[in-house]
Amino acid sequence: MPNKADVKAWKAQLVAQAEQQILKLTDSDRFKQYLNTLAKFHHYSARNIDLIYAQNPQATQVAGFKQWQTAFNRTVNRGAKAIRIAAPIIKKLTPAEKKRLDTTDERAIVGYRYLPVFDVAQTSGEPVLSAKDFVKENLADHQNVTSLYNAFKDYLNQQTDLKVSEVPLATLNGAKGYFQPSTNEIVIGGDEPDNALKLKTLYHEYAHSQLHGLKSAFKDRPRAYQETQAEAVAYVAMQNIGVDTSNYSLGYVATWAKDKAVIHSALSEIQQVSNKVIELSDGLTKQLGLQEAKKEPEHDLKKLSAHDLNKSYQSLQQQIQQATSPQQKAQFKNQLNDVHQEISERTQKQLQAFVEQNPKIKKPEVTNNLQVRR
Repeated sequence: MPNKADVKAWKAQLVAQAEQQILKLTDSDRFKQYLNTLAKFHHYSARNIDLIYAQNPQATQVAGFKQWQTAFNRTVNRGAKAIRIAAPIIKKLTPAEKKRLDTTDERAIVGYRYLPVFDVAQTSGEPVLSAKDFVKENLADHQNVTSLYNAFKDYLNQQTDLKVSEVPLATLNGAKGYFQPSTNEIVIGGDEPDNALKLKTLYHEYAHSQLHGLKSAFKDRPRAYQETQAEAVAYVAMQNIGVDTSNYSLGYVATWAKDKAVIHSALSEIQQVSNKVIELSDGLTKQLGLQEAKKEPEHDLKKLSAHDLNKSYQSLQQQIQQATSPQQKAQFKNQLNDVHQEISERTQKQLQAFVEQNPKIKKPEVTNNLQVRR
């Protein structure tokens, strides 16, 4: 059994290995691989994204051993090597600890432990669906990409303090668009013939507005840094909807600053904005009908066995906890209510049948004062 020193060294090695892997991302192919991981794990912390990538760059969807069984009806393959991610250790604080930490919070993070998770490729069982599975085929149609572009542009104009307008490409001196911090305005080449590239440009300029606007903490980043950062966000956003723009995006994304501290801060900034863009896009594609709702394999609940109905109930509870947007959470809650109603109706029918089959069982009588006589 390893001693404390060995465990400490092993944890440090995990983090160091993650840093080494990220430093190699200046190679275009490796950086593309990392951004693909970022798109898949956008709900994880930057630290855990680093850890997942360092240990298994090909990972796509991860979950714990029991979660694969209970939530996805899959089992981890024999001999599979776990990926370790960091989970906070939260402790209830004593009065003395509150005073020492100068806080009024009842609980605080006092450390981290490393938990084992496994990639879907290390498991076997029922197919695992993702949002990308539902969106990719639809968005391959240019009309649908145009619909998403228009919906995103309308959202920014109507629901934010940004102004998005279009001008002829000929007036942009070779650019596809730009963000003007002084007026908080995004300008896009309206006659761009490639609809996917037009949407990517809007994502790119939106990333600039969030990362490099006048009120942003990152507004003073060097120009080359800002451009590669915005393009990385755009690439991740397009990957999320199933459109690969790597031929355009990755030619200069690999020109990242090679300083370790800069790389880490940049990746963290990308992740935060990518999360926001992904959630906005998911909501808009859902409204446009481009993203199908996740459904249980059997849509008629009355045809499900009791075992499958209980599995469906447990799966939906897990999906509610993991939902990344209010729309997803509301959708899963509605499905959970339907399943709960079906379980309740079946239980009532079973109780009624039991009573009919056992008429000699005396029911409790309720008096006026609500006391039960036996």
